[in-house]
Amino acid sequence: MDTPFAFRIVARDAETSARTATLATPHGMIPTPIFMPVGTKATVKGIAPSTLDELGAKICLANTYHLALRPGADLIERLGGLHAFMAWDGPILTDSGGFQVFSHGPDVKLTDDGVGFRAVEYGGERIFWTPEDNMAIQQALGADICMQLDVCPPYPAPEEEVRRAVDLSARWAERCHRAHTREDQALFGIVQGGMDLELRRESLGRLQEAGDFPGFGIGGYSVGESHETMYESLEPLVSRFMPEDKPRYLMGVGNPTTLVIAVGFGVDMFDCVLPTRTARMGTALSHEGRMNLRHARFAEDPRPLDEACACPTCTGGFSRAYLHHLVKSKEMLGSMLLSEHNIFYLLDLMARIRAAIAEGRYAAFRDAFLASPEANDW
Repeated sequence: MDTPFAFRIVARDAETSARTATLATPHGMIPTPIFMPVGTKATVKGIAPSTLDELGAKICLANTYHLALRPGADLIERLGGLHAFMAWDGPILTDSGGFQVFSHGPDVKLTDDGVGFRAVEYGGERIFWTPEDNMAIQQALGADICMQLDVCPPYPAPEEEVRRAVDLSARWAERCHRAHTREDQALFGIVQGGMDLELRRESLGRLQEAGDFPGFGIGGYSVGESHETMYESLEPLVSRFMPEDKPRYLMGVGNPTTLVIAVGFGVDMFDCVLPTRTARMGTALSHEGRMNLRHARFAEDPRPLDEACACPTCTGGFSRAYLHHLVKSKEMLGSMLLSEHNIFYLLDLMARIRAAIAEGRYAAFRDAFLASPEANDW
């Protein structure tokens, strides 16, 4: 069967597992490694779609849980699908909403057939989703890439809970694969298994048996563990066991040092709300590391936010003193300008990463980055 999706590796780094590639979709070509800004409710907070394009975004995310509950997938489908609804012509990925569902704690009722939950943010309605329901919602939304419904355990979690998550996620992946029928939409499976490499390998193997997924998400990381704990299983999982010919998407991770390190393992795609969430808190990512614009040391600083950055905020005449004023005054422009900068910074970091891989110098780039002020991102 012909498919509009194709993943082609362009260059590999000789000293690490880093690689550059292209991922073709119906709405455009995505260069990898790539960071994907998160537009939870069909909007990247504070950023117009045209601005997102100008910042260099090649793909953005939307959240199935929130959009299914408001305004509803049926309405979005009637209005032409998610691309038309949010006026974004580039590729879109929808997550399954499983992470949001399982964050409801005691309100979640997990069965072999599916998951029940209370939509506490939307009037408290009781809802039950099967994998088939979730696929119907995501196909109605019409993103270029959608994700299987999976079970995401917290960290730490009892071994039996993690094992059940692996088992149900594998069985639900098979059901999602059978239920998914849109040829213009790619369905990715999701590897679970907590911090246990053998469970991760089991999860990956069962996904490969469940169907021919064109890509794989790596879920269940960045859920409370330290970065060092995450790397112990992530590095061998990606570099030694995941398929070479399919994109690998580390879900929910976005701080710069982790992006740089995980690319060296062979990860291709990342997403996180970090750039816009930290911006709303008055924090900027930068070549100097994290900067808290609430700090009094910026009150009279006439310099641009990041003198090494070419984003509209840094080149538009906005001083650190002005940004400090906006943040302290709780003016929405402050959040918007910092969001633009943070997204641009991460997109530019990925462009620098791709260039380093293509030029055969990624290991040196990684080591220099980790030794620089940029790595002070916490």
